[in-house]
Amino acid sequence: MSKEPLFFNPIFKDRIWGGTKLTSFHYTIPTETTGECWAFSAHPNGQSVVKNGEYEGVTLGELWEKHRELFGHIEGDRFPLLTKILDANQDLSVQVHPNDEYANEHENGELGKTECWYIIDCEEGAEIIYGHHAKTKEELVSMIEDGEWDKLLRRVKIKPGDFFFVPSGTIHAIGAGTIILETQQNSDTTYRVFDFNRKDAEGNLRELHIEKSIEVTQTPSSHTEVTPTTEQIDGAEITTYVECPYFTVQKWTLSGTTTLTQEKPFTLVSVIDGDGELTHNGTTYSFRKGDHFLLPYEFGQYTLNGHADLIASYL
Repeated sequence: MSKEPLFFNPIFKDRIWGGTKLTSFHYTIPTETTGECWAFSAHPNGQSVVKNGEYEGVTLGELWEKHRELFGHIEGDRFPLLTKILDANQDLSVQVHPNDEYANEHENGELGKTECWYIIDCEEGAEIIYGHHAKTKEELVSMIEDGEWDKLLRRVKIKPGDFFFVPSGTIHAIGAGTIILETQQNSDTTYRVFDFNRKDAEGNLRELHIEKSIEVTQTPSSHTEVTPTTEQIDGAEITTYVECPYFTVQKWTLSGTTTLTQEKPFTLVSVIDGDGELTHNGTTYSFRKGDHFLLPYEFGQYTLNGHADLIASYL
């Protein structure tokens, strides 16, 4: 069994709201409106591929199906997580995601979508939409039907380093001028509530999903305040942002040399700034901003050295 970190080549998604800022992660992007980098994905709509070692060229989905030992033989019919970096050059649509039960019933067995956001960078004055002000479902329906978006939507100013937990059922939107790392359930189901009357390249209004959106939106809206906890260790600071049934997400701030032990079924690591080296069993692997690597089951003890910010997630 592989006892090496598995680095992945991401895939990219063109989006009406995308831009060119993903090039700052050392990526060659396919279009001038590249909105999403799918860093760790085993979803049928796009799979990331191993780029080193004995599994080079193998998709994450194939690894999950044929080499479950890399993930501690945990159960499940699909890889549970999806990690993205998003470049919101324009406002994203106002949207909401279903929970597991609703998605399974209405979206051909798809998972629900609880997600969370780490704000890597944003322009001054940038904001997100996070929740709504309707007190009842009737009030929610009335405000949507009457187009009272300014009254309905809850806007929040953001800055780099902020973190938001976005459970299924939360109305939300990422605002223009924002780069985020998103950790989410392995799902590609999104219901658009409002899209600012924006038209696509053919001049058509984009599809909305009003009925489903109303059905799955939590009312009244609840806002899950994130209370990070920070642990100082030699050469690093580990901040834990969220622990929920779907994932735990941490930021590792590396400022020298530190030794860690991988004790989870697997850990996903995305380098969002800086560079460094990982040493394991006498072999050293370099990494830099834009790299993504998976630490498999029973990887054991390893050393990180450098100056970098990394986002790690695990079950």
